[in-house]
Amino acid sequence: MKIYAIYDKESEQNLAIGYLFYYEKAEAYVIELADWLDEWEAPLLFQGLVKKGIYTVPASLAVLWVRERVIPSGRQNIGSILKNAKLKEYNEMTLLELSKGMCAQDSCYIEAILREQLPEDIKERTQKNISECFLAEDSQIICLFYDNTVRKLDLSKMADHDRDVCHILKNEALLESVKVGVGGYCITFNDSIEIAASAVRKEGVLLPLSANDMLGFVQKNLVDTTTACDMLQCSRQNLSYLIKTKKLLPVMRGAKENLFTKGAVEKVRNE
Repeated sequence: MKIYAIYDKESEQNLAIGYLFYYEKAEAYVIELADWLDEWEAPLLFQGLVKKGIYTVPASLAVLWVRERVIPSGRQNIGSILKNAKLKEYNEMTLLELSKGMCAQDSCYIEAILREQLPEDIKERTQKNISECFLAEDSQIICLFYDNTVRKLDLSKMADHDRDVCHILKNEALLESVKVGVGGYCITFNDSIEIAASAVRKEGVLLPLSANDMLGFVQKNLVDTTTACDMLQCSRQNLSYLIKTKKLLPVMRGAKENLFTKGAVEKVRNE
């Protein structure tokens, strides 16, 4: 991940007005705006968000801000431009760096910084992002946050006022595709429908346990095939028979190894 401070030459504050986060592998952008910005000092593209008190710019809008200051790949003389820039192929982020993020539409520019240089309030804001998520029963999503909290999101309660959620609930494959979005700013379904982390925090029910509690359970109470055989003092063939006869059900099946809860294995051993 690369981080860039966003400055505005015309700002009287002489401070970064925001921070651009670039996730290289996903080729995705997110922008965190400074919370002292008002709608008049914010870049035009973000004024609507700031007016509503929203300072985290979603990836879909952040990429528009980036692309309005980068030469498009379809430009007629793009070959000559890349040659002059000593680039073998088109690279959006490299072109943004070369121009320092400047464009004719505003007076903004960017400077690369280290994560340690981020202001504490921006660091704290990212702690409200999602670290893990998984599908629970009855179309509920369990989300673990970086601030060690856990929330349960009931999608059925959101369906009345969100068409995308209605679509998710009608498509089982789409529902099961849920995963954490880039940077933990959202949960995403098939990389096409997103629910922002802020919405999960608002709509989700805070559970009386921590993210560390749940991770601790996984670390201490899941055993693999080899460990299960050792606990039961049986061969892999005998373990396969137990699975086939449904006396022992794995919580996750793999090509070579399965995962079981320690309690389920103990129950079989004691019967």
